[in-house]
Amino acid sequence: MIKNILSAGCSFTYGHELSDCNKPGLPPSQKTWAAGIVNKIDAKHLNVSAGGIGNQAIARKVFQNINKNQIDFVLVMWTFPSRYDWAMPRHKFLEDTRWASITPWDTDTKQLEVYNNLLSSEPQQEIWRKRREDMAKTGVKEFANSIYRYAANQYHEIYLSWKSITWLQNILIKKNIPFLFTLADNSLFYNDLKPHAEIDELMTCLHDEIDFSNWYYFGERQMGFNQWAMLNEYPRGTTHPLDKAHQDAVQLIGKKFFKILKNKKLTIKEK
Repeated sequence: MIKNILSAGCSFTYGHELSDCNKPGLPPSQKTWAAGIVNKIDAKHLNVSAGGIGNQAIARKVFQNINKNQIDFVLVMWTFPSRYDWAMPRHKFLEDTRWASITPWDTDTKQLEVYNNLLSSEPQQEIWRKRREDMAKTGVKEFANSIYRYAANQYHEIYLSWKSITWLQNILIKKNIPFLFTLADNSLFYNDLKPHAEIDELMTCLHDEIDFSNWYYFGERQMGFNQWAMLNEYPRGTTHPLDKAHQDAVQLIGKKFFKILKNKKLTIKEK
C-alpha cells in the first residue's frame, strides 16, 4: 500500500514562483507537479526539494530521508548538471551545518546576468539576495568562484550527475522502494542535439546503467519540463514555469506514475 510519497528536486519541484510559493520563507508549494500526483491518491507527501541544489544534493537528500522515514514511493525531477554539492567546513548557515550547493549564478561573473533576469520579480530577487549573503558569510562564494573559474566543465558535471542518478536508483531498487524519475532540463542528457552518451566509452557505459523504464520525458530526445513548458508557451515567472504548466504536467507524468503502480502491482487508497 502506497501511504507515504517523497519528492525531491530543485526549485522546479519546490515550486518557486507558483501562486502559493511566491515570496521567501514559504514552505513547498502545493501546486507543483509532484504535489498534484500525490493528490490523485490518499497518501502523505514529504517534499525535500530546495532551490538551487544540484543532482548530487538531490540524491543525498533522498537517501537521508528514506533512511529516517517510512517511504513507499519516490518522485524525483533531476536538475541542471552544472550545479555542485560540496561538504564544507561546518557553519550554521549551511544545510545540516556542512553541505553547500553551488551554481554558476553564485559566481561574480554571473551576478549581473542573474540580477537582470530577476528584475521583474521582487520575491525572486529577495531569495537570490539572501542566497548571496549566506554564500558570503560561509566563504562558499569564494569557493564557487574558484570552482567555476578553474575546474568546472561539462564532462565532469554530466559524469557526477549520472553517477548520482545510478547510485540513488540502485539504492532504491535494493530497498525495494518504487520510483519515478523525470528531468527539469534537456542538458542532463543532451548538448543541443548531440547526446552526452556518445562522448566516450565511459559515458556510454554509465548511461547504460540508468534504468530508463522508470523515467518520464516530456518529448523527443529526453525533453525536460523546462523546455516543454517553453515550447508550449506556458506562462512563466522569471525563471520557472507557472501553475498551468505544473497542472498539465501532472496529467502527463501521472499516467507514468499509475503505469508503474500497475506493473509492480502496488495498491493505493483512493480519495
